[in-house]
Amino acid sequence: MVGKTPQEMITAGFRPVGRDFPVFLHPTSQEEHALARTERKSAPGYRGFTVHADPEVTLEEDLLRRDLTINAIAQDRNGNLIDPFRGEEDLQQGLLRHVSDAFSEDPVRILRIARFSARFAQWGFRVSHKTHQLMTEMVESGEVDALVPERIWQETLKALQTPHPERYFEVLRNCGALEQIFPELDALFGVPQPAHHHPEIDSGLHTLMVLQQAVKLSEKSEVRFAALLHDLGKGETPETEWPKHHNHEQRSRQLAEQLCRRLRVPNAFRELALAVAQYHGHYHRAEEMRPKTILKMLEGIDAFRRPARFEEFLIAGEADQRGRAGFEKETFTQGTTLRIAFEAAQSINTNAILDEGFEGRAIRDELQQRRGRAIDDALKHHKVIAQR
Repeated sequence: MVGKTPQEMITAGFRPVGRDFPVFLHPTSQEEHALARTERKSAPGYRGFTVHADPEVTLEEDLLRRDLTINAIAQDRNGNLIDPFRGEEDLQQGLLRHVSDAFSEDPVRILRIARFSARFAQWGFRVSHKTHQLMTEMVESGEVDALVPERIWQETLKALQTPHPERYFEVLRNCGALEQIFPELDALFGVPQPAHHHPEIDSGLHTLMVLQQAVKLSEKSEVRFAALLHDLGKGETPETEWPKHHNHEQRSRQLAEQLCRRLRVPNAFRELALAVAQYHGHYHRAEEMRPKTILKMLEGIDAFRRPARFEEFLIAGEADQRGRAGFEKETFTQGTTLRIAFEAAQSINTNAILDEGFEGRAIRDELQQRRGRAIDDALKHHKVIAQR
């Protein structure tokens, strides 16, 4: 909105809501109205700006401070577009291009470009060459170091909710920001895996393929995030052990914990990610494991108290199976096996054990024995039925 002061907006009944910028809510429609403003870089980071809102600020001056040309298009009361930086042309060409060099003053814009790339990937949007160069220079200058965890997570979560979140991480990696923001993920690229299990070979590529499959299998951001973090331990495998990655699951859990703590990831995301990181190898070996080992895994992911998390774990495991070159449409049975095992173990009634007089530690021991037998019987029965 051009030509108004904050006081005039308040007098007209608008409610101020912007902490950093002059934004007001319409008294009836609750639509947001932002006053035209200019900004001046005054300190490092995305909060290091002095904002100037004044009736003398022109619309063109306001649009000049926007991040992308596609976000620097206005419309007058008659519906006519005001597009001084050819944003409409960039929309038609699927181009993400910065408006001016002021782009480099705010490191969040790197995250936003990556997120827009993920959001519009299905329509072929790409980052312009000059904008990519500018993003790379921002990383090299250390501007990205000023990003705060909360903002990184906010943009990452939005990216996970897009149709192609893998593109978010690709764009960050291409400009060097992934190494600074998600070093645990960046370390996976260039690390080989056994070709007979992973025809795509590269661990980083596999991770992004798993994320793609998670998108196809679930709309839940928690599942997608867990798929993203499941193999972090492979980035720390000594080169002398390549392409094998023995016991990488425990390292994956530790690195996932480190990443979640640094970015202050919410518990629901963190807990599922840790479970998938630690036990995804168990998922793949479901049909080879003893009932006792399956039960230990179920307890480890807290399946009995949180069955919904168990189902999310299975989805992430299936994404891991399908996130390999040539395996995208294969039929897998591990999920069915584990569901049968879980239902059998869950059917054991704890009250019956109490009624039989068991006390103290003996209650837990008896419960585990009965659950183990139930899993064994159920899987043997399933195997017989499957062979008929």
